Amino acid sequence: MTGSTAPSELRRTLGVGDAVVIGLGSMIGAGIFAALAPAAHAAGSGLLLGLAVAAVVAYCNATSSARLAALYPASGGTYVYGRERLGEFWGYLAGWSFVVGKTASCAAMALTVGAYVWPGQAHAVAVAAVVALTAVNYGGVQKSAWLTRAIVAVVLAVLACVVVVCLGSGESDAGRLDVGASGGVGGVLQAAGLLFFAFAGYARIATLGEEVRDPARTIPRAIPLALGIALGVYACVAVAVLSVLGPEGLGDAGAPLADAVRAAGVPGLAPVVRVGAAVAALGSLLALILGVSRTTLAMARDRHLPGALAAVHPRFQVPHRAELAVGAVVAVLAATVDVRGAIGFSSFGVLAYYAVANASAWTLDSKPTARVVPAVGLLGCVVLAFSLPGVSVVTGAGVLVVGVVAYGVRQWAVERSGGSGR
Repeated sequence: MTGSTAPSELRRTLGVGDAVVIGLGSMIGAGIFAALAPAAHAAGSGLLLGLAVAAVVAYCNATSSARLAALYPASGGTYVYGRERLGEFWGYLAGWSFVVGKTASCAAMALTVGAYVWPGQAHAVAVAAVVALTAVNYGGVQKSAWLTRAIVAVVLAVLACVVVVCLGSGESDAGRLDVGASGGVGGVLQAAGLLFFAFAGYARIATLGEEVRDPARTIPRAIPLALGIALGVYACVAVAVLSVLGPEGLGDAGAPLADAVRAAGVPGLAPVVRVGAAVAALGSLLALILGVSRTTLAMARDRHLPGALAAVHPRFQVPHRAELAVGAVVAVLAATVDVRGAIGFSSFGVLAYYAVANASAWTLDSKPTARVVPAVGLLGCVVLAFSLPGVSVVTGAGVLVVGVVAYGVRQWAVERSGGSGR
């Protein structure tokens, strides 16, 4: 890997099963408990079409990411791929989008945990959750994988209960599943953009590429497996909830899954759904901290972030300074700011991140047939990014501009000093 100044490498301990579980922990998080409502509000009866569009774009992104991760099995994911295939600027832009957007997502997810567990003390619970999960991650990626297994098992059990209760109730009506796009093409695309954000966790597998055993074999297997399982779960939940609430009811729902089980005649299950949402948010937060800290490590190795953050713990073989720095920033945000309603730019940033991944994969093979998937993925990312609500597009573009300015200032300083910047 060119330009790496890492003092040591991370330890390869994750197998296919571990990688799939970490991907599922990222994807089957709190998003499924909340994303269906705004997506249904945008697409109406076209919600399932929006889910299908999001799945196609996610498949293209996953395929491109898997090919690249097998070739460049290092921490950092698309930051590394963009740097190696397209040039330093594009890798930096992907890394900037990921680190800034996902740090806000971490704080938002921590506050989601607090809101579910103890609404009156949401900030305090959020900080406690960040501290606890940072400690777990500090102890080694295997400990994180073990905790993620338990979280995924709980969340899948809760979602299975929701599906069975909804589809088995007398309130379920297949007529509510009409796939006509009552929200129009724009509504379907906006729903796809919102739902895509929930799929994006498979990137965590690629981001952890330096900690995966036999990455050329493991990563191309783990990414599509995790994505396929998540798609199946999302489709089942969407069908079940739609069959009970209908597009309008789902679009107006404050807590879609809890509202669905109440409408299905089992209000006693609503508290269980709340517990499942809290646990799912914990799983998302755990995986997010893992991903942000590994991308921070990669950017620190190239001096786009302070070089001290590139240190690897000699015993636990984790980027301990990067993890502590990320945990500290997220804890401060979670303690002082309510960012749950102000992270629309995160979806825009994730789509920009994957656009770079697809552009990087385009360069791997000049055969037209080999370029179909990255071309569809790149086009899909651009279309979905600009189909998001206007505030998300403006904020997301603003964050990217700030990153570009920071990159330009750094390059100017490097040229003035006559150094390489690394």
